[in-house]
Amino acid sequence: MRKVLLSLLLGMLAVPLVAQEYQLVFADEFDGNGRPDSTIWGYEQGFVRNHEAQWYQADNAYLHNGMLVIEARQETGREGIPYTSASLNTKGKYSFLYGRLEVCARIPTAGGTWPAIWTLGNDMPWPSCGEIDLMEYYRINGVPHILANACWGNDQPYKAVWNSKKTPFTHFTEKDPAWAQHFHIWRMDWDEMAIRLYLDDELLNEIPLSSTQNGKIGQYTNPFNRPQYILLNLALGGDNGGTIDNAAFPMRYEIDYVRVYQKK
Repeated sequence: MRKVLLSLLLGMLAVPLVAQEYQLVFADEFDGNGRPDSTIWGYEQGFVRNHEAQWYQADNAYLHNGMLVIEARQETGREGIPYTSASLNTKGKYSFLYGRLEVCARIPTAGGTWPAIWTLGNDMPWPSCGEIDLMEYYRINGVPHILANACWGNDQPYKAVWNSKKTPFTHFTEKDPAWAQHFHIWRMDWDEMAIRLYLDDELLNEIPLSSTQNGKIGQYTNPFNRPQYILLNLALGGDNGGTIDNAAFPMRYEIDYVRVYQKK
């Protein structure tokens, strides 16, 4: 019922704009139960990046009550693996160039959590491939923030140029103390001119593509004039996650849908 009512409400709000300007070209509504659609989603495996504490594995992602659940768990009896979680992506299965990406999700906010919605390019090493972060949530000097970012390459390997906006979590919870209990809509509007990142229709960051040219490693190309694929993950600890709250497990990152629209 929650999903039906939310869809009806979103439909009433969005139909005039979407019907006039956009058409739906990709969607996963995560209906049913069991495993995510393997024709759309693949998985990262193991310890991957940022000195994070979790071991990524496919078992921690499942469909339940019309949602994708990415579940972080505290592990016992597995030497060297204190926590597990999941990181899903559409690499090699779906990517897109320009359009509107919408993700409706409820994020965990306990200590140590680092949920994200992001995209990456296909055809160059990071960061020259380009990265767009519709959402990251983590603590900065102990203070929770929601981030909206993009990065691209310069003249040094694995050194990114960032355009990052960090909004204190209190900006949202002062308006709604129960913010973390609700689902919210993260949106990217991406065209030839700019990347605009929104949360519940509030513009968090606008990145002009005139500023996003790679350095010599990326052959001075603009990564945001090329297709990007989608990633959803729940990290723990590491470089940015902070101290992990072991009393909060299992932690669940719930995604209601992922949709991509493009202009007619």
